[in-house]
Parts: sequence; structure tokens; C-alpha cells
Amino acid sequence: MKHIIFFAVCLATFSAYSQEVAKKATNGPVITWKESSYDFGDIRQGEKVEHTFVFTNTGNEPLIITNVQVTCGCTTPKGFPRDPIAPGESSEITVAFNSAGRVGKQNKVVTVVSNSVGTTNQISFTANVIRPENP
Repeated sequence: MKHIIFFAVCLATFSAYSQEVAKKATNGPVITWKESSYDFGDIRQGEKVEHTFVFTNTGNEPLIITNVQVTCGCTTPKGFPRDPIAPGESSEITVAFNSAGRVGKQNKVVTVVSNSVGTTNQISFTANVIRPENP
């Protein structure tokens, strides 16, 4: 009988601890992407393309984006929200790519600097840049 009571107390304690850990993990703003990557497919060298990445703050505190970082001059963040995004609200980040001087498969990563917890703050895109045909 003592073993059953001990087991029940341990089970209840573990269950309460697990729920508390789950609550702590989700406290704060959480950025959830509608899509975190995009493929432009084949584009001609010199072509400029852009894509808008949509996200929602699925956390329970306002999401604040402080910067959007790119790895090269061919990629430009064209816009991101400067005001806090309330829990449950959606917004977007537009990224432009200039394929001038590029050829072949391009993989670009964009880092979103924010106060989001527990999620990846990176979005990416690919493009296959083809040389223009000679007339």
C-alpha cells in the first residue's frame, strides 16, 4: 500500500512539474512563419525579385523586431514592422534579391533579430540564376 501511495505522489509531482516547464517554455513572444523558405525557381541574371514572408506572434507577449540581417549586398530587407506585434497578430517582412553578377543556384539566409523565444528567427530563399541568352 505504501508503494502505491508513493507512486501516486511521484506521478502527481512529475505531472505538475511537466506542466510548469511547458508554461515557462511558451511565455513570451513567439514568431511563427507561414513559410520560412521560398524558391524563386529559375530567374534570368540581372532580374530583381522579391518575396513577402508572413508571420504571426503566437506567444503571449508583444513581439518586437529590432533588425533584419542579410549575408550579402544582393539581398535587401525592403520592409519589416517597427511597432510591436501583439499576441495573435500577423505581419510581414519583404525581402528583395538582385541577381546581377550571380549565376547558378543561390541559397540566401535572412536573420530576423527579435525578442521571440524558442523559435528560429531565420528565413531563407533559393533561386537558380540563368545567364541571359545571346541574341
